[in-house]
Amino acid sequence: MSKVFRELLKTIGSGPHTGKNLDRSQAAEAMRLMLTQAATPAQIGAFLIAHRIKRPTGEELAGMLDAYAELGPRLGPIEGDRPLVSFGIPYDGRSRTAPLGIATGLILAAAGFSLLFHGGDRMATKYGITLTELWQALGLDWTRASWEQVERCLAEQGLTYCYLPKHFPETLPLAAYRDEIGKRPPLATLELLWSPYQGPQHRVMGFVHPPTEQMMRDALALHQIESFTTVKGLEGSPDLPHDRTVITGLGQPGRFDRLCLNPWDLGYSQSNLPLGTAAEWAENLSSLFQGSHGQDHPWRTSVIWNAGFYLWRLNSVGSDRPDDFTDQTSLKDYLAQAATIVDQGLAWQKLLDLRSHLAIAPE
Repeated sequence: MSKVFRELLKTIGSGPHTGKNLDRSQAAEAMRLMLTQAATPAQIGAFLIAHRIKRPTGEELAGMLDAYAELGPRLGPIEGDRPLVSFGIPYDGRSRTAPLGIATGLILAAAGFSLLFHGGDRMATKYGITLTELWQALGLDWTRASWEQVERCLAEQGLTYCYLPKHFPETLPLAAYRDEIGKRPPLATLELLWSPYQGPQHRVMGFVHPPTEQMMRDALALHQIESFTTVKGLEGSPDLPHDRTVITGLGQPGRFDRLCLNPWDLGYSQSNLPLGTAAEWAENLSSLFQGSHGQDHPWRTSVIWNAGFYLWRLNSVGSDRPDDFTDQTSLKDYLAQAATIVDQGLAWQKLLDLRSHLAIAPE
């Protein structure tokens, strides 16, 4: 038993009248003791459920990020004028709607942006289809990639994936607690914020509840991260919905803007794509990228809606014109650019290049 951890647990677990929030250094120590398994299983389980009931603060999340930065893998900065784009997508996957983050990433990479994704295997509470499975369905098995290959893919292909069970194994034991306590612990929010990249970057994160977005903003501010995008997206992801107003937050040095997009105003209102299996997902995306069905492909509208928004958003990062952050007049141009990248086969070629680059000899 860790006596230090016991005191931290007592701090947050003493109830609404005598319980207190942790400061940043205490939260970092608590996360460090959990990642190194210095705390016992009983202590860790009690901490995670007590922290969920209490609700984390931005300062606590910032401290936990400190521990992740200390113990986790690190990707060195790459060359280029644009900041890397780090996507925070829920690790417990999707259970209702088709994920579009990978499609968006391939289009952005084809447009010259550098992308970082991270995730693991199926986990509670949703046990949905994960990014790992979707990449595998596309012919990219990141579970066998060494950290050197992860680094090389980012440097040479502009896109990579951190598979936590292999590249950050300290997090693996904590995943089991999600099933045992039956609730998402604050670790789920931490995972959206975290990035192993050490250079300039733009964070993209989804959220469900407005208080979660505020906690994320507070944590990023304490880490002096001002460039980010938040989206009230599908199933807590950064994927834009079609059937409701899209609520986004645009973080930029010195300012934060709230932007609401109405898909029906831009001709992108429709039903959200159903999930299906990983194999069906890969077949749909591959046929779209290869030009099957042309402009009548059932996935075309959703993929362009998402990729066009992020092309527009990321091209405004670093702009000296304040109106560029919220002016939607150019959004249609970036939606058209996304369509061109798809129609010219550039996203498909990026996928083929990644397959070739990540080819691993059978064990």
